[in-house]
Amino acid sequence: MRLLTDSYTAQVSHWPQRGRHLLAQYDDSTIVVYQAYKPEIGYFAAQHGHFGVDAFDTNRMTWIKPNFLWMMHRCGWATKENQDVVLAIWLDRVGFEAILKKAVLSSYDPAVYESHDAWKRALSASAVRVQWDPDYNPADGRLERRAIQIGLGGKAAAHYAQGGWITHIEDITEFVREQHPYTQPPYANLITPRERVYPLTDEAICARLGIPAT
Repeated sequence: MRLLTDSYTAQVSHWPQRGRHLLAQYDDSTIVVYQAYKPEIGYFAAQHGHFGVDAFDTNRMTWIKPNFLWMMHRCGWATKENQDVVLAIWLDRVGFEAILKKAVLSSYDPAVYESHDAWKRALSASAVRVQWDPDYNPADGRLERRAIQIGLGGKAAAHYAQGGWITHIEDITEFVREQHPYTQPPYANLITPRERVYPLTDEAICARLGIPAT
């Protein structure tokens, strides 16, 4: 498995406890995001490195999650129907930040938009959505920290499905299921992907996401 991992208990004390943060595994050129699919989509993507033109309805949003534990909350550690194949997807960082440059918050935030109408105009002009949802601990307990998920629709979803921005896809379902028994406190044996706060220095991106530049 290419994904880098570490003890959950060794990592959690270094993560922010509250606020909006993009926690992720990344290096100088790539960032890892996660999705969960039914087997026919997940297996194809892991084998071919893309989702294919008929993989999913590009008229709907497909949501990518950089935060592993938020993905586990969403898919129930690969136990939910049609979310039982978990993928780790490496995206080019240049492409990832190009996605964020087009992002619009999925709900109105007066700290970001000058008016509700201005937000609606931005929403209709972009195929990329961002949501800041409550993050979760391994036992599925809600935290004060917020985790990001990024929705791709229209041309952005079609480009992504055909391998745009993607450098590698890995099926990590076996790893997820191996860790599931260790998701109750004190988490002594739980291993999770190695994650840290992703640095965002572009002020335009940070303004779109409603966060301060780092």
